[in-house]
Amino acid sequence: MGARFKARIGANENVFGTSPKALSAMLEASLESWQYADPESHDLRCALAEKHQVGFENVVVGEGIDGLLGYLVRMLVEPGTTVVTSSGAYPTFNYHVHGYGGRLVCVPYVADKECAELLVRTANREGAAIVYLANPDNPMGTYSSAKSIMKELDRLSEDCVMVVDEAYVECAPADAAMTVDIDRPNLIVMRTFSKAYGMAGARVGYAMGSSELVGAFEKVRNHFGMSRPGQAAALAALQDEEHLVQVVRQITESKERIRGIAENLHMDSIPSAANFVAIDCQRGEDYAREVLNALARRGIFVRMPMVWPQSRCIRVSAGTQADLDLLERHLPHALDEAYRIRYRR
Repeated sequence: MGARFKARIGANENVFGTSPKALSAMLEASLESWQYADPESHDLRCALAEKHQVGFENVVVGEGIDGLLGYLVRMLVEPGTTVVTSSGAYPTFNYHVHGYGGRLVCVPYVADKECAELLVRTANREGAAIVYLANPDNPMGTYSSAKSIMKELDRLSEDCVMVVDEAYVECAPADAAMTVDIDRPNLIVMRTFSKAYGMAGARVGYAMGSSELVGAFEKVRNHFGMSRPGQAAALAALQDEEHLVQVVRQITESKERIRGIAENLHMDSIPSAANFVAIDCQRGEDYAREVLNALARRGIFVRMPMVWPQSRCIRVSAGTQADLDLLERHLPHALDEAYRIRYRR
């Protein structure tokens, strides 16, 4: 539109910022950017292995979860290979599957949640090579307990790999986080430094699983894909637990305010275990899109789910007080404008 947004609360970034320790480490490492980065991400992998009580050989680092999903699909999918996901879930995974010629089978959400039971049942029926589950989910922010997911994993064919995308897990209740079982050859859990750690632009993610599955990444990954500043910042961020706790508290407070703004306008919101809130616009997909566009014209960037019935909502990322002041001021006018466009032409 030729101008910056006044409030950027649509990309699920961490507007509360990166750990100062991570920023310092990134700056120091950037002075050595004439050197190649460590192709093994050795120090970062060691720290992650210690944090999660797994072996070094059970951790792989990559260019965010997006990069790791691309490698996983490259490893396991060829033209005609079946992959199962939820309709309307994180679309980048789907792009990778289509890019390698995979056959994508989508199942619906159940009560605004990705349904592990339905995903596993479909994967078994279709002979899938991969089944994808985000927990907490994007775009709705709902979640299932790790225990319930593991119960469904027990029913999954050993020939199918379940990938659990935990990009938002630091924001979720404790029972959401998977315990990595390195003895299960068909489970891989992915996490990122893009969300709660506030390093979306640094592109650092990691995956954990059996040594055989994780080791297979060595055949396909970009060995110099991780930058020196990114590795250094992620390592420092892991060591700044105080900053992480503070950010999660700010995210929680921001989500509460977003829910309050919606409630004051007689709108429902979906309880969220992520760093955003889905607000039900209550008049269908086209109306929700008009609300989104009306907010954009007022300089406020939000997004919306892509598939019905979740597309009845707009999705608002946790923002600063200034961001949410703007949302509170302009959302009533955006709703009115959307109503006029849709119903009073």
